[in-house]
Amino acid sequence: MLDKGQGTMSETANSPSKYDRVIARAQECGSPVTIVAHPCEETALRGASEAARQGLIVPVLVGPVATIQSVAAEHDIDITGYEIVDVPHSHAAAARAVQMIREGRGEVLMKGSLHTDELMREVTASATGLRTERRISHVFVMDVLGHADTLFITDAAINIFPNLETKRDIIQNAIDLHNGIGLGEPRVAILSAVETVMTSIPSTIEAAALCKMADRGQITGAKLDGPLAFDNAINLEAARIKGIHSEVAGQAQILVVPDLEAGNMLAKNLIFLAGADAAGVVLGARVPIVLTSRADSVRARLASCAVAVLDAVARRQNVLVATV
Repeated sequence: MLDKGQGTMSETANSPSKYDRVIARAQECGSPVTIVAHPCEETALRGASEAARQGLIVPVLVGPVATIQSVAAEHDIDITGYEIVDVPHSHAAAARAVQMIREGRGEVLMKGSLHTDELMREVTASATGLRTERRISHVFVMDVLGHADTLFITDAAINIFPNLETKRDIIQNAIDLHNGIGLGEPRVAILSAVETVMTSIPSTIEAAALCKMADRGQITGAKLDGPLAFDNAINLEAARIKGIHSEVAGQAQILVVPDLEAGNMLAKNLIFLAGADAAGVVLGARVPIVLTSRADSVRARLASCAVAVLDAVARRQNVLVATV
């Protein structure tokens, strides 16, 4: 079972981390076929290979076969038995990978060594992409040392300046992931610079509107509060000092940022100043999409795959329930 913040406030040397638990749970769910777009440098190819070795995925590699084999040989990466779909370059790899998902040949899409924009352009194409009725968004799933809960930060990678309707989808995507991977009903904080509604800070007005949307059933599956400043969203004492009393304040599990700039800075502050690990997954498409960076640790890469696997399994189960 994943960490729900019921244990001690820090991980001990002998206890499994939040990521260890999510990886272990994903290993019990089978290994969904994962289409890996253009794994043509060491980190991308090793990430897919290690995830397969750990029993998380069955990778299908899409890219120039000669380049993939050369990278594997140069860096001693065992890709024996992996299917390789030969295409000439990164753009063709992105297009073919998305096409394979549309054909039902995989349950997870994984970014290799191509640019994120190049892959997402194919994902979001109106006629040939992987759009659903939801807006596509990104979630950082963060393991912060010394903090009891796994923290979700959204959206820090896809939507730059989301409007109210887009924020509704960003929140619902994150809630569905939190529930789907076994963390249960989340506490969602809609962040701003202050915790009071002020006409001079538009994000506070949107936060209040989003909470009312939850009251009216337009956002479901979670407890929402906002606007909340970062301190009183995650620290009970800070919330107490400010006189904020709610089920969310001081113990939020999903942090919804006003815009991409704020989210990106928040996530990177936690990574580089607090030593946090950050797994990443794109939601709202037909399948979960694993986005990794060359700077990601092996553990974070595996956790990204594990989160995507659990989400894919939850989607599969929901489809089965809907057809019964």
